[in-house]
Amino acid sequence: MRKIKRKKRPMTLLEIMIVIFIIGIISSVIGYNMKGSLEKAKAFKTKEGMKKIGEIFDLEVASGTLLYDVIADPARVLKSSGLVSNVKDLLRDGWGTDYTIRLSKNERSVLIKSDNYDRYQAKHKKKSENTLALNDEEEVDEVDEEED
Repeated sequence: MRKIKRKKRPMTLLEIMIVIFIIGIISSVIGYNMKGSLEKAKAFKTKEGMKKIGEIFDLEVASGTLLYDVIADPARVLKSSGLVSNVKDLLRDGWGTDYTIRLSKNERSVLIKSDNYDRYQAKHKKKSENTLALNDEEEVDEVDEEED
């Protein structure tokens, strides 16, 4: 008995175009969804960075460093703490911008702020401030825990 051999034919141009079109649609949907995830990741990095900086400053002030020294050279204070391996990265928010570090109005605490995080919070209608205060119970504005 003889087998009938089918001649293999290459894919037509139309079939290739349809496959490329479907891949493009899938890629755009994934890309659109990833954009929101990247923004959340930047916000999370910023929030955690502010907390970590605040905790290190708290430890340094408790061990005798003056608040004015913390404000004058936060990079030196972080480096001398021995708790941070890459000080430059820690002093930048998720968007790559330096934090604003200053004394509070009553000069009893250090405030750490990120303008990019403020914009993210406003865009996502978060009502909290993104400021962490050091050593001042009345002035501490904790960052909301994201439940998303």
